[in-house]
Amino acid sequence: MVAKAGENCTTVTELMLLGLSDSPELTDFLFFMFLLVYGVTVLANLGMIALIHLSSQLRTPMYFFLSHLSFVDFCYSTVIVPKMLADMLHKEKAISFLWCMVQFFFFCTFVVTEVFLLAVMAYDRFLAICNPLLYMTIMSQKLRIELVCVCYLCGTVHSLIHLCLALEIPSYKSNVVDHFFCDLPPVFSLACSDVSVNKLMAFVLPTINEFLTMVIIFTSYLFILITILRMRSTKGRHKAFSTCASHLTAIFVFHGTILFIYCRPSVGNSRDADKVATVFYTVVIPMMNPLIYSLRNKDVKDALKKMRRSKSYSEEPLS
Repeated sequence: MVAKAGENCTTVTELMLLGLSDSPELTDFLFFMFLLVYGVTVLANLGMIALIHLSSQLRTPMYFFLSHLSFVDFCYSTVIVPKMLADMLHKEKAISFLWCMVQFFFFCTFVVTEVFLLAVMAYDRFLAICNPLLYMTIMSQKLRIELVCVCYLCGTVHSLIHLCLALEIPSYKSNVVDHFFCDLPPVFSLACSDVSVNKLMAFVLPTINEFLTMVIIFTSYLFILITILRMRSTKGRHKAFSTCASHLTAIFVFHGTILFIYCRPSVGNSRDADKVATVFYTVVIPMMNPLIYSLRNKDVKDALKKMRRSKSYSEEPLS
């Protein structure tokens, strides 16, 4: 957007976030609801990480990746939700421009990392089901660490590209951002200079990421489906389906929201609809993922029961 005649353009050191709602009653309700959801998110994700690291039966490649998924969910939720909750308690929802950029950088880093991590987990399931005899040999500890590092690297590079482009915007016509956190599209709408490159990259990069990762996911699960249908054992088929169900649920929910927000033309988009969708994947999905994997996963439930039993035995008084 290029500045029009008469517009007052200036550099910005502080931004004002409009938040989710102007209604005090609705804001109070949302505050307690999001506080509850964030509490569950923290406990569920950190609990999942602790369970995976403490349980010997969960020390497999699948749960190694799942522990990083829980870590990423915890991180990008924590980057957004505490600030959002604090803003709900104040009429003036101010944030410095520097912290706005820092918030976006870490948020984008962890979200993009999760996009690639879900693809890596699909590849892991492909190896486990389609090549069970070679699975542990191929998916060595070295390869696991390398794959996770690539996921974090992709997230960091993606964020740096957007951040560098955003920092080049010289002035803004307003400092009021119609959002509850520092996502870049609402900030771009305030720019006085031409931000067509910024908007193009904000559309192209997520689309490329989605395309690459969805190709990996769909290809992996196509081979998985073929392998499962060839299984003669009903028990083995059921176990394979149940193992993949949790991962597929997390994929559809997360990627569906990302596609809705970022991988579509910005013309005519509803800001309110974008806010609702953004709330879903910044607040709700980080809580859902550990619950999906724990409630639908027999290994996780068995490990949890085993830890409870061992704890109860250790607390029994000596006779």
